[in-house]
Amino acid sequence: METARRRKTVSSRLQALAGTAFAAMFKAIKVVRPHRPIHPKGIRLVGTLDRDKGTRQPSGIPWLDASGSTQVDARISRSIGPPDAFPDIIGLAVRFTEGKRSDMLLATTGPTGLGRFILRLRRDAAGAVFSSMMPYKSNKGPVLIAARTIGGPEKLPMDPGAFRSLLSETAWTLELHHASPLGSWTRFGTLTLRVADHAEDTHERFDPVLNPLPTAGTYGWTRRLREPSYATARRRK
Repeated sequence: METARRRKTVSSRLQALAGTAFAAMFKAIKVVRPHRPIHPKGIRLVGTLDRDKGTRQPSGIPWLDASGSTQVDARISRSIGPPDAFPDIIGLAVRFTEGKRSDMLLATTGPTGLGRFILRLRRDAAGAVFSSMMPYKSNKGPVLIAARTIGGPEKLPMDPGAFRSLLSETAWTLELHHASPLGSWTRFGTLTLRVADHAEDTHERFDPVLNPLPTAGTYGWTRRLREPSYATARRRK
């Protein structure tokens, strides 16, 4: 019992140290990018998140497992920010309000096995798989969320002008899935997005630690890893 407590304490300290290290890296980047250390440029999107009706494998998160439709604001962006001709990690942030604000952050990863925990550089958003990487806490255990394109332009290059042009007359539709960390994906809904009118980007900050999904919990280790860097990114200086 005592050994288990010591291991837990050591693990928590290591996670906190890792979180502090990430925060220090963000602080260094803010010297040259004071507003947004990562994901410096993005495109504002709007749309709907529809959770399916019918029988399906439950995730253990009540909100996720219930049918419904929600209006969303979203932002797609390149993470590191090299010139548009180069690939980058693509981030997709989604925000909605059902009682309180909720943020869902996804990034380009692999679709299966351990690959869903490895960030991938991509040029084309339509051909990418996005996942949460960090799990949500449910009454059945950890839950990951993923999204992949099922409708819209065949290609969505992450050049802002080309991206806006391609979505000017049609919507981008993504299929949403949930899974245990190494389990099979189960479809639970659809995300339909369009470029927001007269808005090239948004000044909003998305934070899944402060604004988790409705009825979903968070794990202490994910908070220790993420919150220091998010807090650093939120500071204006």
